[in-house]
Amino acid sequence: MCKHKSGNFSIRDEITGYILITPSGVDREDLTPEDICVMDSHLNVIENEHDLKPSSEVLMHIYAYKSRNDIKAVVHTHSRFATAFAVLKKPIPPIVYEAAYYGGTVYVAPYGRPGTKELAKSIVEPLKKSDACLLESHGVITVGESIEETYLKAKYVEEIAEIYYRTLTMNNNKEPHVLSDEELKKWEYPSYIKFNNK
Repeated sequence: MCKHKSGNFSIRDEITGYILITPSGVDREDLTPEDICVMDSHLNVIENEHDLKPSSEVLMHIYAYKSRNDIKAVVHTHSRFATAFAVLKKPIPPIVYEAAYYGGTVYVAPYGRPGTKELAKSIVEPLKKSDACLLESHGVITVGESIEETYLKAKYVEEIAEIYYRTLTMNNNKEPHVLSDEELKKWEYPSYIKFNNK
């Protein structure tokens, strides 16, 4: 999902408001906890033990955190299938139930050059509708309440993007059936399962 030095991850500390973010220019396979940079929401670096620079896309993370109080983690990847739809400026519809995990449709944020305020601002509106959005000609961003949950959302986006791509390919580019928001909200654990231990 993040080859070599691409993509970036962050979490926001609820008590201090500090943002812990992956550094720029370090291979994801080589990262250690000491490489993580600590910043405040005003872009001041508080801690960087190995003299590394925070991700150049930290402003995008800060805009995500400021856009919604429930966001505690941000994951940005350049996963291949989802990024292909980002290049096409084509949202990924909820064609399978797992899309409910991140809010249904993955909308496309308008193009902004990586590291710019334009890119950071572009994610605000799409993240009001879903916990995932495509970055035009760039990649994917997901948000959530923990880094594990947020990373899982990124994996689901990529998996559903691949299913969508393959479905379009197999169906002569004809759109598949899309699950409605109402349908995605209806799921609940089956009441017919009985627990005898209670």
